[in-house]
Parts: sequence; structure tokens; C-alpha cells
Amino acid sequence: MHKRYFITAVVASLGAAAFASPPGYNYEGQWGKPGFGDGQFNLPYGVAVAPNGNVYAADTYSNRIQYFTAVGSFLGKWGSEGTGEGRFNLPGLLAAAPSGYIYVPDTYNHRVQYFTANGSFLGVWGSYGTGNGEFEYPRGVAVAANGNVYVTDDNDRVQRFTATGSFLGKWGSYGAGEGYFVSPVGVAVAPNGNVYVG
Repeated sequence: MHKRYFITAVVASLGAAAFASPPGYNYEGQWGKPGFGDGQFNLPYGVAVAPNGNVYAADTYSNRIQYFTAVGSFLGKWGSEGTGEGRFNLPGLLAAAPSGYIYVPDTYNHRVQYFTANGSFLGVWGSYGTGNGEFEYPRGVAVAANGNVYVTDDNDRVQRFTATGSFLGKWGSYGAGEGYFVSPVGVAVAPNGNVYVG
């Protein structure tokens, strides 16, 4: 049976009916409640699972990252509102790399920051714009098995970078045809290297 874990702040408003398990799945547990304390959330947008099983949540409107064991025991946090290293302005759909690094799209600061597994700042790239390596409200990040980083933003495209932010390529523009986007958000990389974009 597949296991599912929930962060309560994401689903609390759905009520008890939200936890009815579909065939093949069993409800396993949940954690969190609205608030600003450790293990509490203010509109968390992104969740990622690290190679060691720890769970990272972008507590978006609190401008911080919290992380937990696989069953929700609080381990730590970092971040606050601002523009400096390790500060955020609405962090989005973060990703955990095979290396254990955590990549965070810092949406309203128009950049991507990355950190060690316990939140030590490692680097940042990006600024507002339409050029290569620039962003307009980056929303989603995914990391491939080889460490390359894929980022979606409101420039209606996906950009690809090395693990440290060197620009490698891009695709997409505004439209409804194949390979076109309208404000793409979610992005994921399959084990075979295929990239999926919402």
C-alpha cells in the first residue's frame, strides 16, 4: 500500500471527508495547524522530500522553510522576510536535490536560493528580467538526477541550470500550442530525465 502524509494547514479546511482514502491508499497521518510557531503554517505552498526522508515545507506567507522527520517531528527552520541571503519574499514550490541540497524559488525576489539540508546558505542566482538566467516570479523548481535545476516562471518558460546556477538552456513562450505555456508553475523530472510541467 502507498503511504500519504499531510500537512494539516494544507487540508484542514477540507474537513474530515478529505481523508477518505481512495482504493490502494491508506491515510497515515498529518501534522501542523495554522500559526507562526514551530510546526505551524501560514499557507504552505511547497513540500519536498529529501533523499534521507526528511520533509521540507515552504511556509510561504511566513517566509521561511521548516523541515521535519517523515512522520512530522519538527527538526528545524530557517528564513524570514527580506532580500538578504536566506531571506524570502514568498518562497514557492521548493525541491530537494539528490545531493541533499534544498532549492527554493524566492518568488517575489525573482531568484533561486539553495541551502544545505539544515538551512545553511550556499548560493543564489537570478534577478528580475526576461534574459537568460533572469526571472519574473519564479514559482517552481525541480532537480534532475544529474543535479541540473529546472525553474518555471511567469516569462512562460522553463530554464535549466547547473547545480550552482550556471545557465544551460530554456524552452517555451506564451501560447496554447505544444511547448507553449501560460504562467507555468509545477515542474518535475522523471528518473529517465523527462521533464513534466504544469
